[in-house]
Amino acid sequence: MSPTLKTSLLSLALFSITAITPAIAAKSDLELDTPTHQQVYDGIKSNLEDHLYQLPPRVQGHYGIRQYRMTGNDIYANAALVDLYAVTESQAFYACQLDKPGFIDTEAKKAISVLGKGPRAKARKKALKPFPEFLFYTDVLLRFSSRIDEFGLTGPCNDKLISTLKKANLEQGLTDKAMIKSWAAQLINYVYWAKQLGVGDYLSSYKQAFIEVYPNENDHKLSKKQFRNKLYGMTHFIFAASEYYQHQVDAKEFDWILKYFENNIERILKDATDDIIAEVGISFHLAGLSDNKVVSLTQNHIINAYDPKEQFILSPMGNPDMAMGEHRNVLAMMLLDWPKELHQGPYFHKIKATKKYLPKLVEIKQ
Repeated sequence: MSPTLKTSLLSLALFSITAITPAIAAKSDLELDTPTHQQVYDGIKSNLEDHLYQLPPRVQGHYGIRQYRMTGNDIYANAALVDLYAVTESQAFYACQLDKPGFIDTEAKKAISVLGKGPRAKARKKALKPFPEFLFYTDVLLRFSSRIDEFGLTGPCNDKLISTLKKANLEQGLTDKAMIKSWAAQLINYVYWAKQLGVGDYLSSYKQAFIEVYPNENDHKLSKKQFRNKLYGMTHFIFAASEYYQHQVDAKEFDWILKYFENNIERILKDATDDIIAEVGISFHLAGLSDNKVVSLTQNHIINAYDPKEQFILSPMGNPDMAMGEHRNVLAMMLLDWPKELHQGPYFHKIKATKKYLPKLVEIKQ
């Protein structure tokens, strides 16, 4: 081979290597910059659990309950037990004074007053005006008693509480259009909690009212805020039906929701919050449809939203506050690492680590 030809071939080889190397490096950097499902899960988990004792009691409980239901691991039982103490004390205060003259009226006004002063709070207060006691019956009595019931227990003055709720007809408040536009997700929670406790079956009427408020053909008229409220309500139909991740749901029963998510996934990924996007993916997990494309699309979105430096998915405003962000981040964990089996409870009276430490004011359900 002539020296000239050798030089030409060597130059060509060097040029090829020089041209290819940046592409390889760019690909390598991209792979390094994009964490895996497991890395995001582990990062959030490590961060939350390292700081768990610093979080408010009900936030600790929220995390412990969900991790127990995902893993069945008793190490989360004590964090969940913190929640039981909090809700038991609250039920004792409210339920045991229900027959005190003026008590319901006073506490109902307090429940509304703590909603805040922002635009959403103002809309909710306006929606509540025709139903001044609604929030007390639902967000106070139903919330605390249903949580205790989930643990296989009954709380203090339970008979008095159940009797009061049976007398309170919640249908008008649950099906009011302004109420649904203000907090669709919370209302479906109340519907399922009422059914769980046997104090009223409002599911059919609420579903009909929800669909009338948010017909799919009018989606183009929805603001981003109202689109999110619709999505949030839809995910909570499924979440509440699963008794919050204690068991799967029937995919056929919720086909109207799952199909909607499939058909609108592009807008969901563009206009919804990280919390809602995670919930959309989890809805398919709960329906036994983890292989659906929506799951992988929502997982990819959540991975891209993760901040490796903070080991957290920040708020839309970039806030890393853990107490405020625990909900968003535990949802992300669930979406990314869904178990083969869900776990009910925790039933503290059956767990060695907690059975000696039940609050004195609760009883085991018979």
